[in-house]
Amino acid sequence: MRIPVIAIALCFLVPLCADAQQTRTYSWEDPDDGDGVKSYGDSIPAKYAELEKRVLNEHGVVVETLEGKKTPEQIEAERVANAIKLAALLRQRADQALLATYIDVDEIELHRDRRVELFQAQARVTQLYLRNLRRRLTDLEREATRFKPYSLNPSAAMVDPGLVRDIESTKETIGRHEINLSKYETGEQNIIERFDGDIDRFMVLKGIS
Repeated sequence: MRIPVIAIALCFLVPLCADAQQTRTYSWEDPDDGDGVKSYGDSIPAKYAELEKRVLNEHGVVVETLEGKKTPEQIEAERVANAIKLAALLRQRADQALLATYIDVDEIELHRDRRVELFQAQARVTQLYLRNLRRRLTDLEREATRFKPYSLNPSAAMVDPGLVRDIESTKETIGRHEINLSKYETGEQNIIERFDGDIDRFMVLKGIS
């Protein structure tokens, strides 16, 4: 039986390719050597394992650079550079979204005013509810002064535990709504500042003075 010529050629090429992949020459520099003398070898000594290395082919040409261990300063510089790059990318995307969303400044202001109105409406409802709650608390506390331990009258009866619970519950509800009111007021201010920033940026991007 005759063996095809291509099959024979492959039999010779496979081991050659394997040898080429297994044979690697490395180059590195000793940082303690001020002359910058390069060392070469098919393996890297342990003391130089964390340094930057270069991989050379059979012609002595560098085909790959293996990064060495970074110093804390290099790591921090890389972190700062990445943060700057990310901030620039996010700014670019925000600019694109801003230009795609609005036609002119009037449209941005209209959107801002609608968002502000929502916070103001929530604040008004909360303020009204708080006035009613505070009025109720005043009435409850006035009622409690007729009883011990709030009354100075030695013949006064002990206060009803239900009245005490009602007072505490009303105080807690007032506290929650005061927090909500503060959130609405802060949210309104944040919306105004955010949209004002968008308007300024939009004018810059559009070249509006």
